[in-house]
Formats: sequence, structure tokens, C-alpha cells
Amino acid sequence: MTETETFSQSDRASLQTGPDVSIIMPCLNEIESLPHCLANARAAAEAIQAKYGLSSEILIADNGSSDGSQAYAQSQGARVVPVPRRGYGAALIGGCEGGHGRYLLMADADGSYNFLDGVAMIGRLVAGADLCMGSRFAGGIAKGAMPWKNRYIGNPILTGVLNLFFRAGIDDAHCGIRAITKQAFLACRLSSTGMEFASEMVIKSTLLGQRIEQVPATLGPDLRDRAPHLRPWRDGWRHLRYLLMLSPTWVFGVPALLAMLVAALIFGVAALHDLAILPGEGPFGVSWTVLAGFLLTLGHFSGLMAVATHFYGVRTGYRRLRSGFDRWSSMLTLEHSLMASLALIALSALWLGEIGIRWQGGGFLALPSVLPLVLALSLGSVGVQTALGGFLISILAGHDASFVPPATPETR
Repeated sequence: MTETETFSQSDRASLQTGPDVSIIMPCLNEIESLPHCLANARAAAEAIQAKYGLSSEILIADNGSSDGSQAYAQSQGARVVPVPRRGYGAALIGGCEGGHGRYLLMADADGSYNFLDGVAMIGRLVAGADLCMGSRFAGGIAKGAMPWKNRYIGNPILTGVLNLFFRAGIDDAHCGIRAITKQAFLACRLSSTGMEFASEMVIKSTLLGQRIEQVPATLGPDLRDRAPHLRPWRDGWRHLRYLLMLSPTWVFGVPALLAMLVAALIFGVAALHDLAILPGEGPFGVSWTVLAGFLLTLGHFSGLMAVATHFYGVRTGYRRLRSGFDRWSSMLTLEHSLMASLALIALSALWLGEIGIRWQGGGFLALPSVLPLVLALSLGSVGVQTALGGFLISILAGHDASFVPPATPETR
């Protein structure tokens, strides 16, 4: 039994007797804004009780405060969960893991979010949603509450890229107030310690096919008399970096397809001219065929990385297996990879041998065309990469010779 399974079982047991909703705030020296936030959270808890008949707890995920935030929160009836690992994401993960409710409502402890906006979010979860996001663009952003570069550049671009890569269908991926069921949270296996946690939750929920909805949320000015923890450029890059790392299709697959299509075009046109099927020498000379060989091997390598990272995501549990892979599972093994590799290497060696014989027969003069040589070497390179890629995928699969992960209800 894995550590995750053990935690899940104990968590389910606690849900039977604990509160229905955990209202969670990450906290790092928030004594200035904490009184407002706790009062606001209590008002939200009362509204949730009145509207849905659900009990709530208020939980402070403390990330090492030294200003008395913990003592104050406890004096106000909140439960404090210490989270030693530093970072916004780490604090929220610790808070969600420590929350006893089957519904988790989270927002920042700086006073910029209104927990009463979360009442409707809990309603969406009760109605069957797995994750409910707030949308500040639909609910309203107070003057001075969000820097212009975040509002008009960073957030729209990052949310747009997220929707392009993962088809999440939301308009504010980084809204700090959101609600998720405990079951969905555990299934996502979130791990980001920083601000990219916001993107990770949406991405993994989407990849798992969870039901995501959104409701309007408001954003007000930060109540603290100090600089926020957010660093726009640094955290913006961390979000974008995470989007790329979780999208093997766009990072590896799309470049692989484009590279191999261009290589096929160059080789095809060059071959038609070399065989005199098309008149003249054509537009692609020696340098272009060498480029085509490079693009073919690069595209093949990128394709292997796309497959390897996709299977890794499925085995890790945050991605569903793409349709079609299961039908070819008997062929997608290390043994078949090695057989294909040996066949390509043998074909390359035979071709190179034939080229060598013709070169010798021509008195060791320069070949009339380098196209056959480039093609033969490219085939050999692809063969070697196929063998190495097969071992890489097997290692990522936990030293399993079968590339395709076993089908489970979560990965179908």
C-alpha cells in the first residue's frame, strides 16, 4: 500500500466525523490582515451553513510566521497547521492535506479576496463540480488591486496559453480564491511549492477530466502595509515554465511533427530531382539535405520525449492515457523498440555499404549526390535513438519493459 493510499483512507475516515468544509488560508506573517480575513471567513462559514446546511472549520496553514499570527488565529477559534516547507504552494498543499472537510475553500490571507464569494463555489461542488475557480475579470477588480502588467499582460497571456495547451476553458487561471473537493485534490497529487501551484491545480484537474466550473470573484486592495509575496516577473516565468513542463504535446510533440514534416518535404523534393522524375537540380542542394537529416533526427528525438513524458504523466497519476495507445500496447514494448532499432541500423549499414561500393567503383571520386549518404546516416541515427529511447521509457516506467501503463479508472 502506498503512502498516498494510506493518507486517502485515513482522510476518508476523518471526513465521516469532521466538518464538511475547510476554509483554508496560507499564512506567513499576516497579523495585519488576519483579523479581517478571519472575520470574513466566519461570515462565509455562516452563509454556507445557512444555505447548504454544511459545517465549516477555519484552518490557517502557517508557513513559519514570527509575528504572532498563529496565536491570534487560535484565539479566534481557527485551527493552525504548521507547514515547514516554505512557499505559497507548499502552504496550501499542507493546509489542504490537513483540512478535515470534504470540500476545501482557499484564499489568500492578505484581505484581497472575499470569502463570501466562496459560498457559491461550495454550491457548485455540492452540485457535482470537482473544482470551482473564481474569476476576477467577471466579478470585478478594485482600483489599485492588481498591477496593470498583471491585469492586461501577464494573467491574460498565461491563462490563454493554459487554455491553448490544456483546453481548461476558464478565464482567470490564477485567481487566489477557489474551491476543490478533497477527493479531487488528492487525485491531482499537487507538488508545486511556489506560485505556480495555481496553474498546477487547474492543469492537473483538466488532465484528469475533472469537472471544472467558475463563478465571479472580486479582488480588493491588499490590506497589508508591506510588499506582497508575489514577484510578477519571477512568478510569471515559473507559471509559464510549469505550463511547458506539463505539456509534452506542445514542448515535444508539435516541434517533432513540424521538424519531421519539413525533413520529409526536403528529402522528397530532393529525391524526385535526384531520380530525374522532376527536371533540373531543384531548390534543395547539399546543405538543404544535410539540414533535412538534422531535422529528421531532431524530430524523432522530440517524438520519443513526447511519448516518454506522456507515459510518465499517466503512471504518476495526473494524466489520462491518450486514446489509441492502449490498442497498441502489445507493440509498445522495449523488445519491439530494440527490434525496430536493429532493423533501422542494419538497413543503414547495408545502404552505407552499397554507397561505399559505388564510391570505390567510381575511383574514390566525390559522390555525384550526397542525398543517399545523408538518408543512410539519418536512418542509422534514428535507429540508435530508438534503442536509447526505449530504455529511457522503460526506466521511467519503473523498469517495466511495457511502455503503456496499465489501464485504471483514473487513467481511462
